[in-house]
Amino acid sequence: MKHLIKTVLASACLATAAASLVAAPAAAAEPFKIGLIVPMTGPFASTGKQIDTAVKLYMQQHGDMVDGRKIEVILRDDGGLAPETTKRIAQEMVVQDKVNVLAGFGLTPLAFAAAPVATQAKVPMVVMAAATSSIVKKSPYIVRTSQTLPQVTAPLGDWAAKNPKIKTAITLITDYGPGHDAEKVFIKHFTDGGGKILESIRVPLQNPDFGPFLQRVRDAKPNAVFVFVPSGPGSALMKQFAEKHLTDAGIQLIGTGDVLDDDLLPSMGNEALGVITSQHYSAAHKSPENKAYVAAFEKLTNNKMRPNFMSVGGYDGMHLIYAALKKAGPDATGDQLLAAMKGMSWTSPRGPVSIDPETRDIVQNIYIRKAEKVDGQIYNVEFETIPNVKDPGV
Repeated sequence: MKHLIKTVLASACLATAAASLVAAPAAAAEPFKIGLIVPMTGPFASTGKQIDTAVKLYMQQHGDMVDGRKIEVILRDDGGLAPETTKRIAQEMVVQDKVNVLAGFGLTPLAFAAAPVATQAKVPMVVMAAATSSIVKKSPYIVRTSQTLPQVTAPLGDWAAKNPKIKTAITLITDYGPGHDAEKVFIKHFTDGGGKILESIRVPLQNPDFGPFLQRVRDAKPNAVFVFVPSGPGSALMKQFAEKHLTDAGIQLIGTGDVLDDDLLPSMGNEALGVITSQHYSAAHKSPENKAYVAAFEKLTNNKMRPNFMSVGGYDGMHLIYAALKKAGPDATGDQLLAAMKGMSWTSPRGPVSIDPETRDIVQNIYIRKAEKVDGQIYNVEFETIPNVKDPGV
């Protein structure tokens, strides 16, 4: 009898041990977590919603598993205005949620705030929106899939200098990092090409009233005004530009593509027509990849949103994370993921892109576009391509 009891107990222990061995890999396979921090409310909510939709679309198309490891996105709204809030959220995601990658970052001050968190935790930080040139220098763990303002501005400065109708210009920019970058680079490229800057005007980031500044532009009578505003306030600027009759006064509006954000362009009206911008993406970009991307994006949003340049930053950011995880392996460390990201190249809806292995910044085509009506709707129609542009810095 005692022998029988021992045999039963031994069998039970072996069964328990076997069950533990079978269960152990499943328990160890924690989800690969991406902490997505973007403004979903406030004046820059368009940026967050575009990126969030693009992230969802990428996962819908490519699944939520990479080499057997489940991908989980944790979305947090930082409101877009308070760097201390973004930093706190990043810290919580690293410590409490144990994210493997931080991503998003709608504006430069927010990316700056989160950079030390990524460095300390040795967690890759994929910047999908913020565009100041120096962001990648704030942490060796930052990789960018959006753009830099110098990258999109330099080609426009060169184009304007070659335009026989533009001899003089005024710069009008939002008074923070990306605006300063854009202002400096446009002035250099425009003046190096023989143009003359009459004045440089800066407007506040929060609650800007463009009216008084545009009146100064009208009074100075330049051939063109170069504008940088972040994605969001462009609608207000275009409305006030029309109210001041600057086009009637012979002043050409040129700027980076932020001012004619594809997401907001349909609501701007005819005052946007004829505006010249430079950018790395347009919903009207002619390629099979972009045609499919726009159709899928609009279907996912029930035709309520048109994809913009922020969206491709999110979409390509997800591509980079998936590809790096596949290359480095499902159990890759932050350093291994970062190494895998450097030098990667692929075909995006925006065109060919790559990650510079030295700077961890994106290399991409920049397009000069004109706002025109296509099938009754206003689009940024590309008419000149500058291929494989690196960030020229400032």
